[in-house]
This record gives sequence, structure tokens and C-alpha cells, in this order.
Amino acid sequence: MIKSCELFDFSHSLAGEYLEKTVYPFEILGEIKRIILSIGASLPENEYNRAGADIWIHKSASVASSASIDGPCIIGAKTEIRHCAFIRGSALIGENCVVGNSAELKNCILFDNVQVPHYNYVGDSIFGYKAHMGAGAVTSNVKSDRSNVSVRCGSEKIDTGRYKCGAMLGDYAEIGCNCVLNPGTVIGRKSSVYPLSSVRETVPENSIYKFQNEIVKRF
Repeated sequence: MIKSCELFDFSHSLAGEYLEKTVYPFEILGEIKRIILSIGASLPENEYNRAGADIWIHKSASVASSASIDGPCIIGAKTEIRHCAFIRGSALIGENCVVGNSAELKNCILFDNVQVPHYNYVGDSIFGYKAHMGAGAVTSNVKSDRSNVSVRCGSEKIDTGRYKCGAMLGDYAEIGCNCVLNPGTVIGRKSSVYPLSSVRETVPENSIYKFQNEIVKRF
């Protein structure tokens, strides 16, 4: 089973010190709101603007007037929040990120340099440094029977204890256009997923997910 330390460079997120204490990244999903409030209270006022209750936006960030942002939320330096982006709260967005047209975020952590630029949904998920979602790619965070989400890696299976759990993307993960990352999906560091894929498993690091049961190592 891929652990937090194998997915992320913790130095690329304000939540790094919290994630560093976890074994598996999904363990932090229930704490994201509390973490944002704790970090936000200590952010320097000369660097961050307060935009309503519990919303901190770095002064160098760009936020479209049509974007909708609910707190708690932190938006990092030089991040771009584009037209009609919908941030539903409990979102920690790092530096140099792009949250694009009609993208929707909820209870998630985006490390620095993450891009969710076109019609993406990211819920109850964690995206590592420079992870990228192609247009229309989404995370699915609830099973159809509403039972707890499990994370699978080969024959190993761990119950997350949560009925809402999206995807964990390692640093530099690349997700093709119109993919669905099913509940509990884990994409290893420097791995990519072909467009139009439906993924419901763990993809090892430095791999290419072509089709179900066809994952090859990247050379």
C-alpha cells in the first residue's frame, strides 16, 4: 500500500507537516477544515487578504470576479482562480496553482503547482506537487451504495472508515482528459493515466495506466 511519504514532497504544501504525521493520506481528510483554520490564523496579514469569514487569499493570487469561494479556504501565492470556479469550502490551495473554468473543489488539499484547469471536480482528495488533471477529469468520492470507501493495492485492502473519499495523486501525476478516478483511487508519483479511463485501484509510481489490468512501467 502506497504511503503518504511515498506520494508527496511535504515541503510543497502548508499542510505538509500535518500529512507528514500520517501513514496513509486519506487519514487527514476529516481534519482538513481544522487544519485550514489553524494555518489561516497564523498567516501574515501583510501577505494575505481576508475575503470574508475564514478565507485567506495571497495578495499575488488572481481571482476572477465570477468565482465563488466559501470558507474555510486558503489560496496561495501566484495561484489563478479562473472564471466560474466553485470552491465549496475546506480547500487548501497551494502556490502557482490553476483552478479553472467551472472547476469545483470541496474538502481537498492541492499542493503547489497543481492544475485543475477545465471542468474538473475535486472532492475529498489530495493532489501532490505538479499534479495535473486533463479537461473533464473528475474524482468520484462516494460509492453508489454509500458504504465506506476502501483503498486497494493488489490483494491488500484498507477500509478508510469514510463514506466520502476521492483520489490521492502523487507528485507529478498526470490524469488524461475525461477520466473518472473512482473512490479510493491512488495514483503514484510520476505516473499517468490514459484519457477516458475509469480507475478504481492503486497505480504504482512511474507507471502508465492504459486500461484496466494493463499498467506498464514508465521507462
